[in-house]
Amino acid sequence: MYLIVGLGNPGAQYARNRHNIGFMVTDELIRAPGFGPEKKQFDGFAAEGKIETLKGPDKVLVLKPQTFMNLSGNSVSKAMQFYKIKPEHVIVFHDELDLAPGRLRMKLGGGHAGHNGLRSIMGHIGPNFMRGRLGIGHPGVREMVHDWVLGDFGKADQIWVNTLTDACARALPLLFTGLPDAAERYTTEVMRLAPAPKLDTRQLNTQAKQDGAN
Repeated sequence: MYLIVGLGNPGAQYARNRHNIGFMVTDELIRAPGFGPEKKQFDGFAAEGKIETLKGPDKVLVLKPQTFMNLSGNSVSKAMQFYKIKPEHVIVFHDELDLAPGRLRMKLGGGHAGHNGLRSIMGHIGPNFMRGRLGIGHPGVREMVHDWVLGDFGKADQIWVNTLTDACARALPLLFTGLPDAAERYTTEVMRLAPAPKLDTRQLNTQAKQDGAN
C-alpha cells in the first residue's frame, strides 16, 4: 500500500490558503472512481482506494492530517504504523515557496527548507519519502512569507490552481510504474496537462502587499 498525504491546516478559514494546496490535490484524488468515502482516522481524514497502473491496481490511502501543519507527522506516522507502510511508499504534496506559481517538482528525500509540515513528518519517519512540491511563488522578502502562505489564492490564481490539482490527480498512475524515471515522467505529464502561468515578479509583489494589508 502507498500513502498519499496532502498538507494543510484544518478549518474553513484556511481552506483557500496557499499553504493548503496539498489538501486541494488530495481532494481531487478522492473524487476519482475507486475511492471510498473519507473517514476520520489517524488524526485526520482518510480515504482508501486504488490507482490503476500498467501493472494493475495499486492500493493507496489518501490522508489529510487535521492536526495543523506543524504536527502533521503525528497523523502520518499513525497511518503508516497501522498499515505497515514504508517511508519510500509515502508521497507528500505540499506548497513550495521556492518554485514559481503553478510549477511542480517531485523530489525524493532532502531537507525541509523551513516547511513545518515537512519538518514534523521528518521528525517521525525520516527524510526518505517522496515530495510533490507545488509552487506558490515567493513574496520577495522574508518578512512577508507568513502572510503570503496563509493568504488566500487570488481570483486570477484559481484557474491555474484548479488545473494543476486536477492534473496531479489525473497523472498519478505514472508514479506507480516502478520505472526509475517515474517521478520525472509524472512531473512532465502534469506540466503538459497544466502549464504554469506566466507571472512576473511585479504581480507577485503586488499580491504580497495586498495580503499583508488584509
